[in-house]
Amino acid sequence: MRRENRRKNLPNKPSPTDRIILYAGIGVAVLAVIVFALFMYSKSLSDDVKDGTMNLEQIAAINSNNTQNTESVSTEIGKSVEESANELNTTNTNNTANTTNKTNTTNVTKSNNTINQTKTNTKTNTTNANKSNNTANVTTNSEAKVVETKKELSFEMPVEGEIVREYAQDSLIYSETLKEWTTHMGIDVKADKTTVVKAAEAGTVKSIKSDPRYGLTIVIEHDDNFQTVYSNLLTSEFVVEGEKVEKGQSIGTVGNTAVFEIADESHLHFEIMKDSLPVDPSIYIK
Repeated sequence: MRRENRRKNLPNKPSPTDRIILYAGIGVAVLAVIVFALFMYSKSLSDDVKDGTMNLEQIAAINSNNTQNTESVSTEIGKSVEESANELNTTNTNNTANTTNKTNTTNVTKSNNTINQTKTNTKTNTTNANKSNNTANVTTNSEAKVVETKKELSFEMPVEGEIVREYAQDSLIYSETLKEWTTHMGIDVKADKTTVVKAAEAGTVKSIKSDPRYGLTIVIEHDDNFQTVYSNLLTSEFVVEGEKVEKGQSIGTVGNTAVFEIADESHLHFEIMKDSLPVDPSIYIK
């Protein structure tokens, strides 16, 4: 009973024939859809081909027009180029002629300038040569004057007599007046009072003074920054300050006025100075 009830309640299964019909219907439907799709695609492709063919014809027509236009334009350009070339040739010819003229003018001008410069240089060289000669002459004259001015000095003894005290700068000698050992910046030449003192070399009397140590003193300036000093004089009546004296000219007389040498016998205290510094007179006296 139960089995029969179950069989009654189960749904009816389709038969094999029904299944075949169902599958066939589905296949026909699918095929129809495919065919329809192919038809639509073919139509679309045909339209595209037609459009493409038209476009090709249009492009050919356009290219033909462009070719004609290009030929006309090329002809015009060719003419313009030829005309331009002719104009350029004409212009270049004119420019060449003008340039040649300018070049000739410039060359002539430069030649004239060169001639003028040559003349100027000749005059300048002549002037320079004259100046050089004048300069040489002036230099020669100046050198001659310098040689004459810088003649060698030759000092002589201002009085004749015995040297009783030598020059002593780096050593000491004993002073009878001072009763001590001291330096001595000149030489003492023994001579009687009133003995005439002469200029040792030509020069100019710089000063006549009464020195507190060496008494009446005459200073004469010479060339090359030399000076001669004559001290312990009795008189200076033969010269005045600023007077030019010659070598051997009388300038004063021997005395005994030097306080630092009052204990010594009458003598002339004589000094030679170079650049305001005392030097040994025996080196320069000849």
